[in-house]
Amino acid sequence: MQNGFFHSITRTYLCKVKRIKLHNLYFESFIEPKEINTIVHSLAEQVSKDCKGETPLFIGVLNGSFMFAADFVRAYKGDCEISFVKLASYQGTSSTEKIKHLVGLNEDLEGRTVVILEDIIDTGNTLQEIYKIFEDKKLKELKIATLFFKPDVFKKELPIDYVGKSIPDKFIVGYGLDYDGLGRNNPAIYQLTTQPNMKNIVLFGPPGAGKGTQATLLKEKYNLIHISTGDVFRYNIKNETELGLLAKKFMDDGNLVPDKVTIDMLKAEVNKNADANGFIFDGFPRTESQAAALDVFLQEKGEQINGMVALEVSEDLLVGRLLERGKTSGRTDDTDEGKIRNRFNEYNTKTAILKDFYQAQGNYYGVNGVGSIDDITERLSTVFDKL
Repeated sequence: MQNGFFHSITRTYLCKVKRIKLHNLYFESFIEPKEINTIVHSLAEQVSKDCKGETPLFIGVLNGSFMFAADFVRAYKGDCEISFVKLASYQGTSSTEKIKHLVGLNEDLEGRTVVILEDIIDTGNTLQEIYKIFEDKKLKELKIATLFFKPDVFKKELPIDYVGKSIPDKFIVGYGLDYDGLGRNNPAIYQLTTQPNMKNIVLFGPPGAGKGTQATLLKEKYNLIHISTGDVFRYNIKNETELGLLAKKFMDDGNLVPDKVTIDMLKAEVNKNADANGFIFDGFPRTESQAAALDVFLQEKGEQINGMVALEVSEDLLVGRLLERGKTSGRTDDTDEGKIRNRFNEYNTKTAILKDFYQAQGNYYGVNGVGSIDDITERLSTVFDKL
């Protein structure tokens, strides 16, 4: 059952929606690089069959088509040439209906087969201008190939010879397409989406770093719910909830509590606070599987983890701090240096896995955890304010 659960999570996670922020807008993943590559190769194959025995001139429409044009030419089987024109019909996320002819062609096109490479065709305004530009060039043939096409808003009676993928009328960025200059370098395609309502932070810190103190201060400052895995476990077991009794049975039998039980406890806690401004997750996730499950759960709610924020403090400094604390705290685990260092080893092992996980998403933020409480809160707040 456990394995089946995580196989399901893995399959779901592979389709996880990733969000990015460009200027003031949010975009979510729409078309992955692998699918884009398949589309480009398919288009190149179709064109190469139709242009067999010729040396076509491919003309990319800048700026958006530069990635598409480069990948298309690499995939094209046969001799070819490439050039570019630059036209513009977008301002922000809306088509301006006005085309500005910025850069023209210098090549002699008479008798040539020309294939226009467009990143996207929507209203057809740019396409109409393209046909005007080439109508007196005495071409052998003019063909249009577009990576993406929005049929719902296409307004012109103009032929399009090759369409990579038809998509809904949503503003997209990535793979050469931009929103006011940003987003072109993303290898995937993202579509415009609504802004997440919550600020959800995974807070990590080694033993003795003051994570609990900072979590208390930050939850008050940002009006967030602090969810501590330890507190959640104790609550469920003490109140003999269904999940608490299930967890206790595993513990009484000497077994580790399955991740699914832990995740279900966290889900219940989040669902109890559906109107919250967000959450600080403390002590969870601890494994990559738990992190993936948390992402999937929040995705279903239209939310996301904004970032993993980790307090970074040298081990030797914290060992000394904990040994000093142990003189008055009464905690036996703070008086034995060997046990303290074992706790650090466990923390570093688990954190390293999660650090890699969130770094791969661009969501890891290390914060210097040395200094006064106020200084550390200020550093953490600087990161929180950006998330």
